[in-house]
Amino acid sequence: MKIKTVLTHPYPAFLFRLYIAGLFIYASMYKINYASEFAESIASYQIVPFWGVNVMAVTLPWIELLTGILLTAGIRVRAASVIISGLLFIFTLGVAVNLIRDAPISCGCFSTLEDAITWKTLLRDIIWLMMSLHVFFCDRILHLEKRYSFTVQEI
Repeated sequence: MKIKTVLTHPYPAFLFRLYIAGLFIYASMYKINYASEFAESIASYQIVPFWGVNVMAVTLPWIELLTGILLTAGIRVRAASVIISGLLFIFTLGVAVNLIRDAPISCGCFSTLEDAITWKTLLRDIIWLMMSLHVFFCDRILHLEKRYSFTVQEI
């Protein structure tokens, strides 16, 4: 019973929320500034059709930035964590597929000059996915939308 209490406590979820938010904000900065290099990273995974690579390279970093900001601010935390969990699932799947293919590509997460993906990269992504799911299910601390929400009748 004690383990369940510790695992579902809101404080670790809050810390995970801030960590994942910072991670996604940091990762988005490079990709926004160097969209063409990020497009090359996306293309190297050989999962996205060629016509979708540039669209993803331009939109994906902004989605990462927006969801990171929302998590940091405590606004629509559950929605942002669902989006981040979906992105992390897709990233993890892409890494796993390319590890099975034995493709010597870099992750492309934070820059294009990273080392090639390894099983550690896959494990790291799975841990981040578990953290974002923990945020979805257990985070209840410092949500601004609850603090400042009001209805039209209250105004």
